[in-house]
Amino acid sequence: MHRILLIDDDTQLGGPLAAYFARFDMVLEHCLRPSDGLARLAQGGIDAAILDVMLPEMDGFALCRAIRKDNEVPIVMLTARGEVMDRVVGLELGADDYVPKPFEPRELVARVQTVLRRRAPAAPKVATADPNRLCFQGLHIDVATRTVQRHGEMVELTSTEFDLLLLLARAPGKVFSRDDILNQLRGVDAELYTRAVDIVVSRLRKKLEPLDCIKTLRNAGYTLALAPVAPPTGSAA
Repeated sequence: MHRILLIDDDTQLGGPLAAYFARFDMVLEHCLRPSDGLARLAQGGIDAAILDVMLPEMDGFALCRAIRKDNEVPIVMLTARGEVMDRVVGLELGADDYVPKPFEPRELVARVQTVLRRRAPAAPKVATADPNRLCFQGLHIDVATRTVQRHGEMVELTSTEFDLLLLLARAPGKVFSRDDILNQLRGVDAELYTRAVDIVVSRLRKKLEPLDCIKTLRNAGYTLALAPVAPPTGSAA
């Protein structure tokens, strides 16, 4: 059963939402202050966090930044009035998704379920040629465990960053437009705004440095410019 942390200073919100989330086999905990939320996250056992933008002590953006210093838990931001700039800032800071206020509880549950699915490891598969491992010069991607190694060192990615890298890595050299990427990562019914793709690409590039592997083709899109290599011999399938 997944455990979700809501950080929102609305005292009337936690109870009804917890009852609604329970219908989908999720436990919702509610913290009213960012300091309490950070302390709860530090204890572990939280599978996803929901952050309001308007909070005491620090706003949701500062809280997102604080969480991302040492925690890659999936984050859904609650943005006032659905402002595009709120969404952009949240994505820049490492949020995985957003829900504008006021929201329907079913939509919030659906968004949380989506980020949880992105983060969950795929079921192991037995195969002679392992399709769950993508290897390039300096970069190894394990699809089953959703882990990435750069020159042998683990790289911590958010679920959205991993999904973007996996999309590019499954077709190295292919150019994906911004709309292609948004449709793949968020679904064709999601509202499209190209700035979101640029933000995630920029974050991903920084985390993969010194590898210079994601190339921008002006007025076209993005591509993975790495040569595939054979997986190391003797590894488990």
